[in-house]
Amino acid sequence: MKAAMHRSVCPHDCPSVCALDVEKTADGRMGKVRGSTRNAYTAGVVCAKVGRYAERYHHADRLTFPLRRTGPRGSGQFTRIGWDEALDRVAEGLASAERRHGAETVWPYWYAGTMGFVQRDGINRLTHTKGYSRFKSTICTTLADTGWKAGYGRRWGVSAEEAGEHAELIVVWGCNPVATHVNLMSHIARMRKRGGRLVVVDPYRSGTAAQADMHVALRPGTDGALACAVMHVLFRENMVDRAHLQERTDAPLELEAHLGDRSPEWAAPITGLSVEEIEAFARLYGGTERSWIRFGFGFTRTRNGSAAMHAASCLPVVTGAWKHKGGGGLYNMGDLYHWDKTTIEGSDRLDPSVRILDQSRIGPVLTGDRRDLGDGPEVTALFVQNTNPMCVAPELGLVHRGFARDDLFVAVQEQFMTETAAQADVVLPATMFVEHDDIYHASGHSRFQIGRKLFEPMGECRPNHFVVCELARRLGAEHRGFAMTEWELIEDLLARSGWPDAGTVHASGGWEAMPGEDLAHHRDGYPTADGRFRFKPDWAALGPYHAGMPRLPDHLAITDETSPEHPYRLVAAPARQFLNTSFTENAAGRAREKRPTALIHARTMHTLAIEPGDLVELANERGRVVLHAAAGDKQHPDTIVVESVWPNADWIGGIGVNLLLSAEPGWPAGGAAIHDTAVSLRKVGGDRAEVATQVSMRGELQDA
Repeated sequence: MKAAMHRSVCPHDCPSVCALDVEKTADGRMGKVRGSTRNAYTAGVVCAKVGRYAERYHHADRLTFPLRRTGPRGSGQFTRIGWDEALDRVAEGLASAERRHGAETVWPYWYAGTMGFVQRDGINRLTHTKGYSRFKSTICTTLADTGWKAGYGRRWGVSAEEAGEHAELIVVWGCNPVATHVNLMSHIARMRKRGGRLVVVDPYRSGTAAQADMHVALRPGTDGALACAVMHVLFRENMVDRAHLQERTDAPLELEAHLGDRSPEWAAPITGLSVEEIEAFARLYGGTERSWIRFGFGFTRTRNGSAAMHAASCLPVVTGAWKHKGGGGLYNMGDLYHWDKTTIEGSDRLDPSVRILDQSRIGPVLTGDRRDLGDGPEVTALFVQNTNPMCVAPELGLVHRGFARDDLFVAVQEQFMTETAAQADVVLPATMFVEHDDIYHASGHSRFQIGRKLFEPMGECRPNHFVVCELARRLGAEHRGFAMTEWELIEDLLARSGWPDAGTVHASGGWEAMPGEDLAHHRDGYPTADGRFRFKPDWAALGPYHAGMPRLPDHLAITDETSPEHPYRLVAAPARQFLNTSFTENAAGRAREKRPTALIHARTMHTLAIEPGDLVELANERGRVVLHAAAGDKQHPDTIVVESVWPNADWIGGIGVNLLLSAEPGWPAGGAAIHDTAVSLRKVGGDRAEVATQVSMRGELQDA
């Protein structure tokens, strides 16, 4: 048997959803993994993380058989058991909790360790058929989605492929594609080869910002002020498309009047930018007909993130850039697909009276916060798939305290022994993407793809779908989806959603969901009820925390602002070699990232007598973390950037930077304010071991 390349799809939480070619070697192992040219967005490019996937797939630490906890919670003491015993124990743990406290005491908790609909979303079928507490997904896109829909109604835009071919200016606003979706950089390179320019709006000199022709380095949480000041200049200097505004928007005259005092002089002290920087950006953008903006998630992960997205998303409407080839922008293609997941998710059994709990607030939920629990029971049983809240959730102090409860039953299905898996009573080994069938769609391009099973599962690993169905059988949960194969669920999804059959989609290598250029450019109207872009959103229809939302695009001053006690703003940005806590087990990626590091402005380092490599402490009312310092570039002096998410064990003191992040929801619909944290900063003395002891002692005193 010779080595052969097989089609597949990257399952990870990235806008690119790359088409892959995966090598199966003569001895049946995973070999090379490459980006496929069959998808015009992937275009043969793949990130270094996925390019090294064989290291992850064949890793010696991969979980390959079920485990039962035999020591104290978190001790890491487990013994191997068989699948029948493991599933029986999980089912009994959930059923016992339900008998004592009712069905809402059980909370199935999941997220984006895989983006495949069958393996990721099937857990909801168990939730709905059993009447367990429902799951509100907020940690990633809620703030951004809400801000985009406030103006546009639905999510789609102009492709990166078209921008690479025809745009004259690309603005990357609030994301770092060098680290988070590297394929976009290949399309930017095509644009620059034709003489186009790249602008990056980001609080620090990220890998993408380092390649920009112009880096607009604003303070975190001030993007709305920047957008308003840019629009002020556009109106003042007549760089707007008034005919388009009159025909396709709801309140152009009110907008212009509102922006009259939102000048660069007004925005400069808010953003930390100079008047000249703001005006230069505005004139470059307004003076370029074929301008395309990549709106990221990052700049929305603040309490005011939805308002910031709405303000920034107004720019291509004001200039009329959507009308032009290569112009407009892209946030997310998600509403092109019109998925009907009734069978996968069991939504035909959903009872809206059952409470829904916020993913981002797992810490408050597990520590009994009645704002979340309402009149219902405390959560006494968790079934976790695809996520690692013990490391990635906000307010880790509460999360860790919640998981330490003696009355909490925890079952986790995972690929590695994550911090969350280490807390489990039962651990179930999960398959990887090449060991099961699934279907994926992208947000960064407009194609959906099917990945087939290429390898037999490693050891005793089983798909998430298998586990959900087996638990349903033991728990007496009935739904037709539990009797269907992965492939049958994919076929059902496609038929319900009006797409071709699974064989056709798989053979295509990626089915194009965008019906044409006119829709991408909103040439027949924006996807709102009346076809007009909304400068005046109906915030009340978008979320419960709407009372203070701005009537028109504006800077919403509700961020965790600096104070004498906490004079710095923390941005917890993604690390290039990791994807949340996925890939943190790979030696090559860890070597490149080196260690947890705080990027600090050179002036701030000089003031505090901090040298590169020194240990520093970041702290606020939620806790303190210690890590090494490095000099940041082109960030505001009060901005500190920590590229994470390192496992907790890699931090001095044993807990990561998310300890400092608040779980309070953003406005108006919730969402995690990951880049919105005020902290203190100080240099600490002693070697690593001494500091670790000090941090541990302070933590124990704080808990007491």
